Amino acid sequence: MDLSVDYLVDLSESWLPVVLQYGAQVTLAILTLLFGWWLINTLTGKVASLLQRRHVDPTLHGFIGSLASIVLKVLLLVSVASMIGVETTSFIAVIGAAGLAIGLALQGSLANFAGGVLILLFRPIRVGEWIEAQGVAGTVHSIQIFHTVLKSADNKTIVVPNGSLSNGHITNYSREPRRRADINVGIDYGADIKLARQILLEIAQDERVLRDPEPVVFVTGLGDSSVNLSLRVWVATGDFWPVTFGFTELVKERFDEAGIGIPFPQRVVHLVQS
Repeated sequence: MDLSVDYLVDLSESWLPVVLQYGAQVTLAILTLLFGWWLINTLTGKVASLLQRRHVDPTLHGFIGSLASIVLKVLLLVSVASMIGVETTSFIAVIGAAGLAIGLALQGSLANFAGGVLILLFRPIRVGEWIEAQGVAGTVHSIQIFHTVLKSADNKTIVVPNGSLSNGHITNYSREPRRRADINVGIDYGADIKLARQILLEIAQDERVLRDPEPVVFVTGLGDSSVNLSLRVWVATGDFWPVTFGFTELVKERFDEAGIGIPFPQRVVHLVQS
């Protein structure tokens, strides 16, 4: 019995420093893990609130929050592992190599992801706007992280990668509250230009046409078979196409009533006999 007690005392004396040393490390690591986990969740929540106050697209909230949370928690786990004596150099090297391999394999997707983040942050386009980009045009139906969906005028679905969209030219027809509509028409060389200008300005006396800037009519060129005129009016963006289509039809009707001809393309051919 005495031998057992002595054995236990000797055993405790040999293991107690080790237990105290590693017990303190493990306790500190657990406390660090718990506090760090709480801090990361708090910070990601603050980031989400900040993005919401800045009216960043909701699609981006989850991605930024999740990405930041994953990266910070991985760093936290590596730090905690090093605190309890785990060799993390090779582990970090493996993570770096895996990240490089994944980045090379998904470089196209990563470019689209980066483009989506830029579009959602800087908002050169918004849902509901009519744009032209990458050789296609349509209304922005949705902006995803990797691609943007457009609806064409004939209701076709067009998917544009965000990488090329963010790096290319974008013409946004809906962003400004007003647009200039140009009604171009050619008249006979023998027609009265002043009368044609008067008719065009009368057509422009439409309630949808803005008075500032006021409507103007220019002679834009002397064509092969016509004198080319342009009626330029400013309208609200939503009235652009109704005004353009309606005025074009009205110009034809009013010119016919006034006897002003709109010539079709002509070519004069001289025959030379040898």
